[in-house]
Amino acid sequence: MSAPTREKPAVGALFDALFDDAAIFPPGEAPLPEAVRRHLAWKASVDARHIGPFVCAATRWEELRDALPDKTVLDVALTVPGGVEDLGRAIAAATEERRVRVVAVELPLAATSLRAATTVSDMLPESMSGYVELSPHDVDDTACAALATAGLRLKVRTGGLATTDFPDEDVLADLVHLAVRHGLPFKATAGLHHGVRHRDPVTGFEHHGFLNVLLATAAAAARATAPQVRDVLAHQDVRAVGDAVRRLSPEVTADARRYFRSFGTCSIEEPLADLNDLRLLQEKAA
Repeated sequence: MSAPTREKPAVGALFDALFDDAAIFPPGEAPLPEAVRRHLAWKASVDARHIGPFVCAATRWEELRDALPDKTVLDVALTVPGGVEDLGRAIAAATEERRVRVVAVELPLAATSLRAATTVSDMLPESMSGYVELSPHDVDDTACAALATAGLRLKVRTGGLATTDFPDEDVLADLVHLAVRHGLPFKATAGLHHGVRHRDPVTGFEHHGFLNVLLATAAAAARATAPQVRDVLAHQDVRAVGDAVRRLSPEVTADARRYFRSFGTCSIEEPLADLNDLRLLQEKAA
C-alpha cells in the first residue's frame, strides 16, 4: 500500500494523545473508581504522551467527583447524552470542580437539528473543544459545513455491539474524505480495538483499524479520491500497514492528526500492544 512520504519519519508524534480513555463505557465497563486509578497510572507511565483525556458521561459526574483523589487534576472529555438541553448544566457542574479540567465536550445532534450547532459553539468556553456526534450515514457536505462553520468537530461511531454499528469502508471513506475537504477535525469511538483492519474471531464483526484510519486521513489530506481512501481502509496486511505508517513524514503526520484527533477506547492496553508488536513506538520523532 502507498502513502505520501518524505525522508524522515515522525511516528512518535503520530500517536500523541491518540487514545481517549473510555474504560467505563461498553464493552469494558470498568468500575469508575478503578478506571480513574488506572487512568492516573497511565498518565504517570512512559506511555503518558499517547493517552488522551478520561471520557466520562455527565450523568456520572457526581460519581466521578467522589472517585477523584485530592491534589490531582484530571483532563476529561465530557459526554452529554441529553444533548443541547443538558449542555448548560453539564458545563456549569464541570467548571465548579477544581480537580477536573474539561478539555472536550461531546454531544449528539440529529442531522435535522444541525441549526443548533451555533448554539452549541456559543455555549462552550474557549478552553473546551466541542464534538458533535452524528451517525456516519448522516455525514454529508451540509453537515460538515455546518460543524466547520460553527467551529465544532465531528464524532462518529466506528463500531459497537451489533453488525449495524460498524460503518463499511465506503461509508467511512466518504466521511474521512468529506471531513478533510471541509477542514473538519473528527474523532472516532468504539470498534477501533486494533491497529489494522480485521475480523473478530469471536463475534465475526469486521473492525476498522486505527492505523488504517490514520493512513486514510493522510491520504485524503494529500488529495486522494474517496475510492483511494477506501482502499487504504480495507487493507488487512499488518506488516504492509505498519511499514506505511513508518514511512510517514513529519508533514504528513501533522496533516493526519490535524483531522483525525483521537479515538475512544475502553482498553488502552490493546492499541498500545499493537504498536509495540509493530515496533512503531520505538520510532522517534524527527
